[in-house]
Amino acid sequence: MADLTALIVDDDENFRASVVELIRREGFATLEAGSLEQARVELGRSPTVVLLDLGLPDGDGLELLGHDDWVQTSEFVVMTGKSGTESVISALRAGALDYLPKPVDRSRLQTILTNVARTRGLKREVTELRSELRGLGRFGPMVGGSKSMQQVYDLISRVAPTESTVFITGESGTGKELAAQSVHRVSGRKDQPFLAVNCGAISPTLIESELFGHEKGSFTGADRRHRGYFEEASGGTLFLDEITEMPIELQVKLLRVLETGTITRLGATSPIEVNVRVVAASNRDPREAVQENDLREDLLYRLNVFPVHMPPLRERGGDIEILAQHFLDEVNAREGTSKRFSGTAKVHLRQLPWPGNVRELKNAVERAAILVDDILEPDVLPALDRTQLAHTDASSTLQVRIGSSIEDAERRLIQATLIELEGDKKRASEVLGISLKTLYNRLNVYEAASGSTKNAPA
Repeated sequence: MADLTALIVDDDENFRASVVELIRREGFATLEAGSLEQARVELGRSPTVVLLDLGLPDGDGLELLGHDDWVQTSEFVVMTGKSGTESVISALRAGALDYLPKPVDRSRLQTILTNVARTRGLKREVTELRSELRGLGRFGPMVGGSKSMQQVYDLISRVAPTESTVFITGESGTGKELAAQSVHRVSGRKDQPFLAVNCGAISPTLIESELFGHEKGSFTGADRRHRGYFEEASGGTLFLDEITEMPIELQVKLLRVLETGTITRLGATSPIEVNVRVVAASNRDPREAVQENDLREDLLYRLNVFPVHMPPLRERGGDIEILAQHFLDEVNAREGTSKRFSGTAKVHLRQLPWPGNVRELKNAVERAAILVDDILEPDVLPALDRTQLAHTDASSTLQVRIGSSIEDAERRLIQATLIELEGDKKRASEVLGISLKTLYNRLNVYEAASGSTKNAPA
């Protein structure tokens, strides 16, 4: 068997023959299968790439992607007549490298086959990166080890090595641009430009020129030729943030660019080829935007090949403390300081709702660090709105995870009680049913654990 082998799985014998001819011209040996049963046999020979039709006489081609060993040893490319179908999206999420529209375009096939070897190397690199950083609560520029963020890391690690468009959704401040940067950093385009464009921040009269460029004299004030973002990002990744804010008439032109791979500058007549991967994002539900005529449905199908949702900070549990420490570490490194959070400040951080998500947390930590010389206490952080706390019988509740140690549960209860009583230690000791001296002793232990011995009996 040659070093490079392609398996074509399709029940149309004439179609297989035409694809085999194209693939052999690219230096690949070929294998063929007309059913799932035949494909399973041929997959045992570990082909380099599998060109897979999903509609087979004895079942769904997706069944092959459900076998981890085959996905690890071979790259899968889905052959389809409709790139935006749910089955194609499911295949990409299951680990397919790319999709190949029918009828097969030779140049598109050449590009895919050229990317296969490079992509296999990238997949190994991403797997190693994910394994190495997962325990540290990081993935590229993103920070957090919660289950919801681990799911985001898994999705990015699957889609990054492909050429598929990605649509990132999530509330403002959840880190959609960082997710887009992560897609770029672990892709084959990582050494090429990454450009971010906020579609809502550019004047509607200028956005077409900014995206596609213009020729000198194409409109009043166009005194020179201008290369747009698509040309500047060619070879790399273009991040289109708040895509639903793009004028609806310009969305038609964007769709054409995505379909043809060419742009035409304003005032020009000849198209220019561009090789750009597009990652789009919105803080709105894209389907609601379609219903409100703010986003074309056909553009959504083209962009939403691989959706990724960024969870709000309130759903990320312990990531709040991890992120806060990360931002404080950045301040300390920048300013040459060694400021730290008190134990009660860490509890306070977890109790805040953070409607502005990660962006709000970062700003709050930086502001607090400016206000203190040593230890950050709750009084320099945003105030807790008592109406946002859960109440039972007019008392605030504290949730403790099953499996927590008695010491940890006791520490959290004491610190939460102090926050609820606004730092009144005498009243807290009465509520907790312990002596004031015992309370101070406990607090000194907690502070010592974080490197401080600030508390002493009054």
